Amino acid sequence: MAPLVMIVAGEASGDLHGARLVQALRHLRPELSFCGMGGPELAGVGVELLCDAARIAVVGVTEVLGHLGDILAARRRLIEAMRRRRPALLVLIDFPDFNLWLARTAKKLGIPIFYYISPQVWAWRSGRVHTIGRLADRIGVILPFEEEFYRQRGVRVDFVGHPLLDSVRNTQTRQEFCQRHGLDHRQALVALLPGSRRKEISGLLPIFLESARRLAQELGRPCTFLLARAPTVAPELLEAAGAGAGGIDLRVMSEGRYDLMAACDAALAASGTVTLELAILKVPMVVAYRVSSHSYWLGRLLVRVPFFSLVNLVAQRRLVPELLQDECTPEHIVRHLLTLLKEPAARADTLAGLAEVCRLLGGGGASERAARIALECLRY
Repeated sequence: MAPLVMIVAGEASGDLHGARLVQALRHLRPELSFCGMGGPELAGVGVELLCDAARIAVVGVTEVLGHLGDILAARRRLIEAMRRRRPALLVLIDFPDFNLWLARTAKKLGIPIFYYISPQVWAWRSGRVHTIGRLADRIGVILPFEEEFYRQRGVRVDFVGHPLLDSVRNTQTRQEFCQRHGLDHRQALVALLPGSRRKEISGLLPIFLESARRLAQELGRPCTFLLARAPTVAPELLEAAGAGAGGIDLRVMSEGRYDLMAACDAALAASGTVTLELAILKVPMVVAYRVSSHSYWLGRLLVRVPFFSLVNLVAQRRLVPELLQDECTPEHIVRHLLTLLKEPAARADTLAGLAEVCRLLGGGGASERAARIALECLRY
């Protein structure tokens, strides 16, 4: 019987990185089979999905409470599968509160655990470092500062590099992209990337669209806005958030995400993995984010980081503008976008900083390095 690996990813980025890891594991051990929780990326590489991550991928304390029933049901199903099918390895990808529940059960059952992509313990609740170190057999981290953070607390981890370096690449030049989509490559192109979660889109997209309308008026030259729709996002959700209201040259695209990003002169993005994707593609950006008031004020009490965007955290300086909560307004957004689009010196400084971020993320081959560590944990 082929060894079974259970892999659990709770968010879109974890789904993507998990799929790359599965491909690398299959390359090294073709006989492995996989089950777990994830989304379309993991399903696309043949993982048997026991739970759909989209039902429980929420941000913020109050948002989690609203989905508690789905979260508990997914937890029960995965634990039942662990007890019944006894996987040879449990791979956990970020998503800490949920995954640490599973880790405790796996530990009791004697199932080895590879924790791939550390939770953001360096941002808040740093005591989880010791919990993860006690439960996981091996830990693979993908951000350069995480290895030292764990080491200072007596926990061994492996920095494998960032898997995005292997997967983020454009296949078309700007001119080819514009020709394919009927765009004028001489116009300014600005990407709108409001996230992939329902709450993110409903909260951020109206602000992004109003920012686009004002930018179009103030830029002084024609501008087209490209709204990237994730596969998990229904077109109706974008329409409900105002994408069909008009007033700007807006194109909604659901394919060729990296070609879209790379063709743009600048991007307005929700905080998250997308900021690193833009950095790898060398696209200057403004990062903006909002959560509910309760989640924000609770976060202010608990979170201890100098920046909230991954690009600035890796750079260890304010390389790109980041606008959180009350600062996330069309006025602030437009001011920063105009700087990136109209001031060559500021744009050049940003591009040089993004190149340095890419260097710090490590070389390619992260998924294969992580796969080899996972196989060292495999029970048989």
